[in-house]
Amino acid sequence: MTTWGGRFTGKMDEAFERFNRSFPIDQRLILEDIEGSLAYAEALESIAVLTPPELKQIVNGLNQLKDRVKKAPSFLEESNDEDVHTFVETQLVEIIGKTGLKLHTGRSRNDQIALDTRLFLKRALIEVQGQVKQLMIELVNLASNNSELVIPGFTHLRKAQPILFAHYLLAYFEMFFRDHQRFQDCFRRTNCLPLGAGALAGSGFPINREALRKKLGFAQITHNSLDAVSDRDYLVDFVSASSLTLVHLSRLAEDFIIYSAPEFGWIELSDCVTTGSSLMPQKKNPDSLELIRGKSARVIGNLTQLLIILKGLPLTYNKDLQEDKEILFDTLDTLLDCLNITQVILRTLQVNPSAAHRALEEGFLNATDLADYLVRKGLPFREAHELVGRIVLNCENQRIKLPDLPLDDYQHFSVLFEEDIFQILSVQSSIEAHSVHGGTSPSRVAKALSDAKEILTKLSSSDHP
Repeated sequence: MTTWGGRFTGKMDEAFERFNRSFPIDQRLILEDIEGSLAYAEALESIAVLTPPELKQIVNGLNQLKDRVKKAPSFLEESNDEDVHTFVETQLVEIIGKTGLKLHTGRSRNDQIALDTRLFLKRALIEVQGQVKQLMIELVNLASNNSELVIPGFTHLRKAQPILFAHYLLAYFEMFFRDHQRFQDCFRRTNCLPLGAGALAGSGFPINREALRKKLGFAQITHNSLDAVSDRDYLVDFVSASSLTLVHLSRLAEDFIIYSAPEFGWIELSDCVTTGSSLMPQKKNPDSLELIRGKSARVIGNLTQLLIILKGLPLTYNKDLQEDKEILFDTLDTLLDCLNITQVILRTLQVNPSAAHRALEEGFLNATDLADYLVRKGLPFREAHELVGRIVLNCENQRIKLPDLPLDDYQHFSVLFEEDIFQILSVQSSIEAHSVHGGTSPSRVAKALSDAKEILTKLSSSDHP
């Protein structure tokens, strides 16, 4: 069935007909389309466009279709309808007859698709936030189980200062908490009813949009019909937030690829998330992490594609917007897959404390503590920095560590060095010294872990963004 054939006398080109069809993609919105149609049928009955018996017929027909979709969705593949809206109308007419043709009164596919994607995205966002929260839980669990482990911290991928492994993991907790909040903001902007906007000018029938809002569970109504049918900001919000979440997942993946390499060996990935080589028997490859890193580019590309689609569109609806559904679905599926696999990685990896401890012995990670020692003795920091740099160079030339340098040698560089110098050169002393809010000292990290658990409790107390 076509919904617009009266104006045309010629037959559509077969290649263009295939090119024009979106049903293979947007059929994923069929339950949302039925839900919107059920609510809209009630709105039509309330203004006497439908009689009560006709409303009952339509509701029964739509419910029959919904049941069939849930029980045997494969029948959708047999359809040649243009889009999901046409399919639902065609099926409804087949089930109940010509009464089904009344359902589209005062409604356009333009406000229908805006409604369907908003309904779909609202549910998707709840699922995404749940998965982000579960990832945050896995990070907290791993941090709690390794709360005393110290590892080298890095800048420029060079060893810098000792930090607690838990402190490192909580850095990602902070990133994903911001992601959770971004998805919540996206939900708020998505939670707006466009139905009733018609094709562009608003419905020509006195539809009670407030009743529709309540029936369909939206927080507010769109205020401008032109904007309502052409707005895709909520999709941009989602794909943008998803892109940033995948950037964070990709950074975590990159870290774990490095830290699980034999040259580091601080963590070992489970066999359940690694693969082997078809040629080299000894290989254990971090393919799960590499795929996450790679798939982040896919979603970032989706964001670019969506923005380019929108940037030159005049008001209001244009067929270019047909492309947004594939972007939405691909972004959602990729994001959920990556969130799920990252949880499995975190849950199944093994930490190697001895390898992390060995890594702390090289690289002069306590050099800054040595400079701070001199500052506390009265030396300006810039002078202390230069002096410690010379001491490090001296130790490198002798191939010894800072704690191995004799006191006499220290005093050769500065009379400010005393016997207590060796007390501040230990790893434990270094991390305990960084006790400012947000620092890596054990007490601060313990408080940060407690705060993270409290955040998760608050997130768990609400089932709705």
